[in-house]
Amino acid sequence: MFHTLFSIFGLMHKYLVISIVFLLLTVIGQSQNYAPKDYYLIDSLSLDNLTISDKEIINNSLILYHKAANDTSRIKALDNICENMMDDKWINYQYIQHQIIENGLENQPNETSKKFLLKAHAKSLNNIGFIHKNKGNIQLAISYYNKSLKVQKLVNDKNGLASTLNNIGIIYKNKGDIKSALDYYQQSLMIREELKDTKGIALAFNNIGMIYLQQKDYKNATDYNQKSLALREELNDKNGIAMSCNNLGVISSALMEDEKALKYHLKAHRIYQEIGKLSSVAKSLNNIGNIYHKQANKLSAKHGNADSIKNLKEKALDSYIESFNSHKKLSNREGMIFSTYNIAWSYFESNQLYKAKENVLLSLKYAKELGYPENIRNAANLLSKIYEAENDGMNALKMYKVFTLMQDSINNLDNQKATAQQQAKYEYEKQKMLDDAQNEKLIAIELEEKEKQKILTYATAAGLGIVIIFLIFVFNRLQVTKKQKSIIVSQKEVVESAHQEIKDSITYAKRIQSAILPTKKIVKEYLKESFILYKPKDVVAGDFYWMESVAPTSNNEKANILFAAADCTGHGVPGAMVSVVCNNALNRSVREYGLTEPGKILDKTRELVIEEFDKSDENVRDGMDIALCSLEGNVLKYAGAYNPLWIVRNGEIIETKADKQPVGRLLDKLSSYTTHSFKLHKGDSIYIFSDGYVDQFGGEKGKKFKAKAFRLLLLSIQNKSMAEQKKIINSTFETWRGNLEQIDDVCIIGVRI
Repeated sequence: MFHTLFSIFGLMHKYLVISIVFLLLTVIGQSQNYAPKDYYLIDSLSLDNLTISDKEIINNSLILYHKAANDTSRIKALDNICENMMDDKWINYQYIQHQIIENGLENQPNETSKKFLLKAHAKSLNNIGFIHKNKGNIQLAISYYNKSLKVQKLVNDKNGLASTLNNIGIIYKNKGDIKSALDYYQQSLMIREELKDTKGIALAFNNIGMIYLQQKDYKNATDYNQKSLALREELNDKNGIAMSCNNLGVISSALMEDEKALKYHLKAHRIYQEIGKLSSVAKSLNNIGNIYHKQANKLSAKHGNADSIKNLKEKALDSYIESFNSHKKLSNREGMIFSTYNIAWSYFESNQLYKAKENVLLSLKYAKELGYPENIRNAANLLSKIYEAENDGMNALKMYKVFTLMQDSINNLDNQKATAQQQAKYEYEKQKMLDDAQNEKLIAIELEEKEKQKILTYATAAGLGIVIIFLIFVFNRLQVTKKQKSIIVSQKEVVESAHQEIKDSITYAKRIQSAILPTKKIVKEYLKESFILYKPKDVVAGDFYWMESVAPTSNNEKANILFAAADCTGHGVPGAMVSVVCNNALNRSVREYGLTEPGKILDKTRELVIEEFDKSDENVRDGMDIALCSLEGNVLKYAGAYNPLWIVRNGEIIETKADKQPVGRLLDKLSSYTTHSFKLHKGDSIYIFSDGYVDQFGGEKGKKFKAKAFRLLLLSIQNKSMAEQKKIINSTFETWRGNLEQIDDVCIIGVRI
């Protein structure tokens, strides 16, 4: 059920089998000191953010680079960075090196230099293919890999051939083309065995073993991975040992040997952390989460301790979320597919359908972009279950059809037979190579004399033919380049125009949303000692705050101040559209229907929201969570939909929980909202809020802030004015978030009596 992250099957961007951390450029604060570009060659390089190992690699390489007297020496100096550096900045150096190589080839070097440059060119093409593979540009990756193969065959670079063939096999494996994947893996293995390359043979065993695992042939999967692990331990290859442990953990999990699986995954995780391989740390977290989840389900089936089950499920979800944040930081869409899928399953099992749907839609999106049928199948299956739980039969059926289609494709008879066929092919070709080698020696002696006679005649004709072909090629490329330039200029204008229109539309939407929010002047007029912290995730938001004043009916009464913090479905433009509907329904409930009691206001608001969305032909099930208060003198009344009320009094928080039903058609059974009444004391502080603040990821481990920390924060600032409290709450949020993205809108209202 839960999707397991296998090893990266030996993904290499280079011949030293070094996996690369591929992450987006991090935005650093203005106080950040960057390394000088003249010496370090690239912009925005912060040495403080690099590991000690990466600093040494860069500094040692650049000393050689700047001392180099020619391009050959410069290429070799940069090669050390491109092959060994773990931080994402190696990508910048790779492109610099690639350009130096191409410039060198254009300058018509001598034969010795040309051979070196061609071999370096093949390696850089392979690395750039790896970069595009990680970005999700699969066709572009294959194109670069094929270019690398052509050059490697030209210069007879067998090590390079084995590496690139392996990388192409990985792509076909991920696309579900098992037959092609095995073919490329076997070609790579044959070359590694010919070269007696122990490290490469271990990698090939690893990848073939994982193909057997995908086919559920656990015996062969275990055998190949055990052989791979033995070779890697012999070489003391820590990265390879961690990879094999990870794979054996996956196999043990499939065999229901959870304790053994957890042991393997924890060992892999520990080694990946030790060597600083962040992308694999993220994958091992996903696998560890899977084991915790399986253990929770087993314990639940045995009616075990409820606290133990809850603890295991929380550990699983935390592992998945931490894995997703790491993959997102590294821009690794392949990893994000698995993490979002597993997060979605966790939320689905706890009946949090919104969060489940949000995550599985992301998983489906990434799987479609990368063209991975197995992941598309899994996401479609879960979406079908979610829609069924929401009573959305049409969409449930639609997703089930997608699931069936993908399942049929994966179970294709050719794929099922491919493993046995390719194994037989490999054994046959291995023996054939030995027989052919002897025959070729005899034939070569006879042909050598004849070939010498033909070479002189053919050389002149071939040279003339090459010149003619080259001239035709140059003319054709000039024509193509001219057409491409025209198309690019035209497309750029269209994209820029569309971007500006979208930007203008969102800006105008912000103006409309701002118009429905109470002004600072109105808020201070009715709630003198108060604050509102409002932080939309995007330009516009799904969260909003609301306020209304109801005049007293007699001289003895005081004005009734109504105020609320609301969280509508979604965020950004969709959330903002829902917020306009919900805000209007609140206004009508008070102004048109004359309601002042919070519970009755929410009842009427829900009725109006459902009525508005029912006008659509679509099955719209959006709505909002809300905490709604009325304050008349020192009497506070409250009603809530999921969002609670906190009253701070004498150093303690008095919490009133909300009704577990949203304002909208999201549940089949609707009941009236409960109105709670309180007599407030002087100095009491009231807080209502959406869930964006407590759900924010951050801190050293990238975990949620959580309600417990928010409680402690509020209690610690009770001696501050409300204006100072707002500043402290906001600065705490930003410090906690750090460089991570804000995941949701934030709305907090504080009032002191």
